[in-house]
Amino acid sequence: MAFHFLMIGLRKPVLLSWLYSVLFPLQTLHESWKQFRVDNLYKLAHTGQVCYLRAALNDAFDVSARRIYIDGTGGNAQKTYVYTVGENQPKYLKTLYLHNALEFANTGADFIVYVPSSIAQSQGYELRALIDFYKVASKRYLIIEI
Repeated sequence: MAFHFLMIGLRKPVLLSWLYSVLFPLQTLHESWKQFRVDNLYKLAHTGQVCYLRAALNDAFDVSARRIYIDGTGGNAQKTYVYTVGENQPKYLKTLYLHNALEFANTGADFIVYVPSSIAQSQGYELRALIDFYKVASKRYLIIEI
């Protein structure tokens, strides 16, 4: 861009090379600042709300399949007791969802993040860091591999 502001009579190869070498660090600094600004605008656009946190996690770790999801109930799954044959108490099960023991009310978690096991094992620390960045300080979470 600075080459266009140079007078035509001064546009010699030596002067253009010198001008390029002087302005190259400034140009790289400007490009890195623009990328830093885009990254910060992305961070400001996302909050700790479930929909935004899920979008940020999927954008960072699972762009194509988007398999990461968040259960905002915090482990309030209702326990259903299934009787054994020896107890002679029939129970019609209808539709019964099996839950992990960590999904019940005494876990202390405010929300549960379901992550594919490949992502949780390979990028576990980055995942926790991103969740910690966006979540509200008083909220606790639990990561469950699916």
